Amino acid sequence: MEAIKISHRTCTTWSDYFALSAVRLLRWSFDLATGYKHSSAVSNTVKKYEMSEEKWLTRLIFLESIAGVPGMVGGMVRHLHSLRVLRKDNGWIATLLEESQNERMHLLTFLAFRTPGVWMRVMLLGAQGVFFNIFFLSYLLSPRTCHRFIGYLEEEAVITYTRAISDLEAGKLPRWSSMRAPQIARDYFRLPAGADMVKDLLMVIRADEAKHREVNHTLANLEQKVDGNPFVARWPKGGPGKGLECVREMGWEREELRSRWFFLYL
Repeated sequence: MEAIKISHRTCTTWSDYFALSAVRLLRWSFDLATGYKHSSAVSNTVKKYEMSEEKWLTRLIFLESIAGVPGMVGGMVRHLHSLRVLRKDNGWIATLLEESQNERMHLLTFLAFRTPGVWMRVMLLGAQGVFFNIFFLSYLLSPRTCHRFIGYLEEEAVITYTRAISDLEAGKLPRWSSMRAPQIARDYFRLPAGADMVKDLLMVIRADEAKHREVNHTLANLEQKVDGNPFVARWPKGGPGKGLECVREMGWEREELRSRWFFLYL
């Protein structure tokens, strides 16, 4: 988890540029709503952008309430398609639903720190309703672009959690420095005694987001209708997998997977 790095996949197609532009627009709106600046230089010198525990919770709750939508939408669309065409889905559905569940557990973890007020609940309701419908229609039109969009979105999530960890290490979040992670997080992430503080929790969640970044960039590189899901296949050591033993920041290229004897049509 210490080895997780901030990274960015360079755009190579118009679809990539569109996905990245959509993420930047979404992030701008999200930053405006939560009073946040990605730039540490700005947040450290402009008082209104200084991040406290409460501000971080507002941002992270908002982030995770939206982050749980794409995997569920993608899984739902593929599930219904599989039912219509009477065929297997090559292993994609389970991975997408697992991702959605993982993001939901992130949200429930942060809700153990704080209960949102009425205004925030209204904002979350509106944001989720708009985002769900836009993403649903987008996934019907171009699932590849949607997975690239999520890959870029997860890049931003890794930056956000890295900033939160840096603030905590710098002593800017004193209440969190000696606080244990909530019980729900200790149970779900199986945090061992001695490694169950809030910093440990943030590092585990950042690692989850890095894995989602890898998975979605990889899925965006595949042929959407015919290729199997490499993250449910059995690989020799060093191949794609669900764990953090091997994390590719930019995802796996289709040609690379084919050269490793991939394409088990599940």
